[in-house]
Amino acid sequence: MVAIIVVNWKNYDDTQDCLKSLHQTKNTDLSIIVVDNESQKESAEKLKSNFPNITLLPQKKNLGFTGANNIGIKYGLTLNAEYIMLLNNDTIAPKNFIDPLLMTLHSNPHIAAVQPKIMFHNNLNKVWNAGGIYYPLNASTRIIGHNQTDTEKYNEFRYVDWITGCCILLKSEIITEVGLLNEHFFAYYEDVDWSLRIRKLGYLLAYNPTLPIYHKIGASSKNKKKMEEGFLSPFVHYLNIRNHIFLARLHARGIHAINAHLCLLLKIISYSVYFILKRRRKKLKISWKGFLEGYSTQL
Repeated sequence: MVAIIVVNWKNYDDTQDCLKSLHQTKNTDLSIIVVDNESQKESAEKLKSNFPNITLLPQKKNLGFTGANNIGIKYGLTLNAEYIMLLNNDTIAPKNFIDPLLMTLHSNPHIAAVQPKIMFHNNLNKVWNAGGIYYPLNASTRIIGHNQTDTEKYNEFRYVDWITGCCILLKSEIITEVGLLNEHFFAYYEDVDWSLRIRKLGYLLAYNPTLPIYHKIGASSKNKKKMEEGFLSPFVHYLNIRNHIFLARLHARGIHAINAHLCLLLKIISYSVYFILKRRRKKLKISWKGFLEGYSTQL
């Protein structure tokens, strides 16, 4: 059995589209678990009414990506699911997209997790994510192929440094060994941390592009209308800066740690200059809050 964890946060329409697409997958024994962050009675009732076969786990508070997914993962493990998938609610999956991912996990006992190719939903010819690269020298990350036109080089199987939490399929036994998502992150960089922890145990992470999924990006981080300080929520900047520091503190060592923290100092300075020039005081203030909490939080 594959337990698929989908987190909803006040976004019924995208979650509905995602669940509809999952119902095309017939070849795999699935258990779909929807964790409803800061659950709203009306949308929760609609989800359960329109999708009676899902397991709905309503939460009173917004537990973030990490907290909500951990609740879903723990529930999936109680079902004795052999595999756990995390899937963003703003994705559309093609029919039987899980099959090639399962084949990858079956192909090598050292492969712990796999992701598909992820394309932009509003531009089907552009890649959103074809795997991740991690640079130990400064604890920075890069997404392979991001915003690039799809070509044959993105259709090649490869091993990667980290896998996006947008869509990741893992063997349940690996989660038992490595542990759950680190809830200090709340959202952003938690997938990189999880991936690095898995790799430190000696396992491999894979990218299989056979059946791409499609991502409606920014549903939880961007406002639909331009606000006083832009489309992107100030809270995203806070998480981005704070969590990058968390990542460096947890994984950078020796000369790499020194270099990483110097780069993080340059990062907050460059953000500050930009926000000052743009007169974005809220983003300036919350970015520095994230920077300070990145170092003061006990991990």
